[in-house]
Amino acid sequence: MKILKIITLTVLCLVLFGTGYALAAGNVLIKGSTTVLPIAQVTLEAYLKAHPGVNISLSGGGSGEGIKALIDQSTDIATSSREIKPDEKKLAETKGVNPVEIKVAMDAIVPIVHPTNKVKNLTIDQLSQIYQGKITNWKEVGGDDKSIIIISRDSSSGTFESWGHLVLSGAKVTPKALLQASNGAVVQAVSKNKLAIGYIGLGYQNRSVKSLMVNGVKATAETALSKQYPVSRALYMYTNGQAAGDVAGYINFVLSPEGQKLVAKEGFVPLVAEKAHKPAKKSKEK
Repeated sequence: MKILKIITLTVLCLVLFGTGYALAAGNVLIKGSTTVLPIAQVTLEAYLKAHPGVNISLSGGGSGEGIKALIDQSTDIATSSREIKPDEKKLAETKGVNPVEIKVAMDAIVPIVHPTNKVKNLTIDQLSQIYQGKITNWKEVGGDDKSIIIISRDSSSGTFESWGHLVLSGAKVTPKALLQASNGAVVQAVSKNKLAIGYIGLGYQNRSVKSLMVNGVKATAETALSKQYPVSRALYMYTNGQAAGDVAGYINFVLSPEGQKLVAKEGFVPLVAEKAHKPAKKSKEK
């Protein structure tokens, strides 16, 4: 029995994680963004209830890790909170991979502080100066005379890259920033530190932290969709070529009215009908 278990485990590892191995037939793997993770979880749960014979596994790790897995052909769907980069596209081409982008929701990146912090609004410039380490005291932005503790996502995160583009305009985050691997970890860190500032996806807001306005605009579904809120972005799923079979079936569900209702329920912004991507065509089973 022990020998059989070892052989079975070895084969499973080769199928799931071995670079260059074809993904197992009947299994769908999803990997990537921790921001998109709640959307994937809730839609996946609903989809599997209606399709009990389908086997789909889900994991996080960050947008960069998801796209890397797609390029390595070790995942069927890469979830990402940023667009694929030109160098990633080029690498994919060299490996015979054709990343196809599917927009699944809109999001806002929200700066958060401890609930006791009296600051309510920061401008893009102030946020940029804080994260570059040029503004170091809360009194410089209308708060108490206390040092600012900077909490940031790590570099594998699509949210980190979106923040760097939309807020920092490409400038580097101060090396004094405390890096966290997920939105949930940022929330936890800020909720426990009265001097901290962090940033999270719209769907991760809760009462343990205080969300700030940016340029006087509150992050909501409406302001994110209209782009009135200045730190808005799209959320994506990527496939290798046009999705087919169970992969297409799941993505079509995410884009369906039922799937988009679940997106909204999780606190993210569903796509308006005229901007939604057309569902992928599901291949006929032989």
